[in-house]
Amino acid sequence: MANSKWNLDLAHTEISFKVKHMMFTNVTGSFRKFEANIENEDDRFETSKIFFKADVNSVDTNNVDRDKHLKSADFFDVEKYPYITFKSTEIVKLSDNEFKVKGDFTIKDVTKEISLMCEFGGIMKDPWGNIKAGLSLEGKINRKDFGLTWNAALETGGVLVGDEVKIICEVELDKQK
Repeated sequence: MANSKWNLDLAHTEISFKVKHMMFTNVTGSFRKFEANIENEDDRFETSKIFFKADVNSVDTNNVDRDKHLKSADFFDVEKYPYITFKSTEIVKLSDNEFKVKGDFTIKDVTKEISLMCEFGGIMKDPWGNIKAGLSLEGKINRKDFGLTWNAALETGGVLVGDEVKIICEVELDKQK
């Protein structure tokens, strides 16, 4: 068995999230700085060991004031907890291109197991001879489970920020030579 190591192709990878605002619309955000270590056997995704780390200070929701609030102690508390991490614990093959990725997800000082659904796009060689792999991951967390509890009540009922956070990742990997 050959052990393969993969790096993120940062120019073709997006790590984003969506959360309800005022109970009726979604706000989208992303992290601009992140890294990952991925290793697997014989290029088989289901054998992968994944470690991912996002720099919370790079959060971007296209609104400077909101980003500043997200970095504060009300939410991520970036001064104390500068990273969000994910470490895979199990990858279950559901079909040729569908997987469930389970792992330990840490925000602030709270670690919980989460599951992400993964669509594996396959492996191919680019025009310059580099081996690439593509995948899309999606999942949901409850932000309160990770100590992100700040909110504001609305005059008409409901709250300003929804509890459910959707995680959306579009990933392209480069195989190390």
